[in-house]
Amino acid sequence: MQPPKRALIAVVMGVAGSGKTTIGIALAQRLGWRFQEGDALHPPENVAKMRAGIPLDDADRAPWLRAVAAKIDEWRERGEAGVITCSALKRRYRDIVIGDRPGVHLIYLTASPALIAERLAGRRGHFMPASLLDSQLAALEPPGPDENPLTVAADAAVNSIVERIAASLVRDEAGDGGASTKDGVEIGGAMATS
Repeated sequence: MQPPKRALIAVVMGVAGSGKTTIGIALAQRLGWRFQEGDALHPPENVAKMRAGIPLDDADRAPWLRAVAAKIDEWRERGEAGVITCSALKRRYRDIVIGDRPGVHLIYLTASPALIAERLAGRRGHFMPASLLDSQLAALEPPGPDENPLTVAADAAVNSIVERIAASLVRDEAGDGGASTKDGVEIGGAMATS
């Protein structure tokens, strides 16, 4: 009997409107991996607060972050690869969600505040109002090099972004570096340094 293949998990992070869901779904489809919308794991109390335009605090986020981490652990225990979205705005949040779990990679989507505000203004049916963008930007602690993020400018075409992320993750799965490179990989809209 062959040992189970190592599970790879991509945590797609960024502020509201950075493209986490769009990129996450497309990436999961491209790779044939499972997908979980992290926002669906928020307790109802959090959704109600955000819908009312009230920013979440650390205590509000704690059960949600544990639920995201539990989903990651579930996939890892079953040997399944997956993509999960999570704003993961602060380092301590990423420590809960990713910690020292092998095979879990951080994909950090960046975009200008103006582009994000434009996306949020056009978004319909989501409980996170555009009015909370400033609080997210204020809370954001961009990942440091020691977190080995794959930093992606989310202002390019979705297919281009997804292909670059997928190539990095596939290289990692093959043991060729990829998304978990020690130097951290940055991918811009028109250039890739990986």
